[in-house]
Amino acid sequence: MGIMEELADELAKEVVEAAERLGDLDLAKKVGQVIGSSSTTTEEAFLTAVRYRTALHRGRLFLHERLKNAAEGAEGDSEE
Repeated sequence: MGIMEELADELAKEVVEAAERLGDLDLAKKVGQVIGSSSTTTEEAFLTAVRYRTALHRGRLFLHERLKNAAEGAEGDSEE
């Protein structure tokens, strides 16, 4: 990964976390527009990193929910 991608990913991590804390689903888009006013290439690297991080976060939530449900099902089976 090049320096631009590394820096864009670092910022994407911060923005995704901040958007979650603030409840601002448009924060990444707004930050992307600020970046894009100086560099469209960096904006695209940033938005790509945001999409990756968001998708991975959703995937982890789904996986953890499935594991939780499976564990609860197994606990329920042993109580009978």
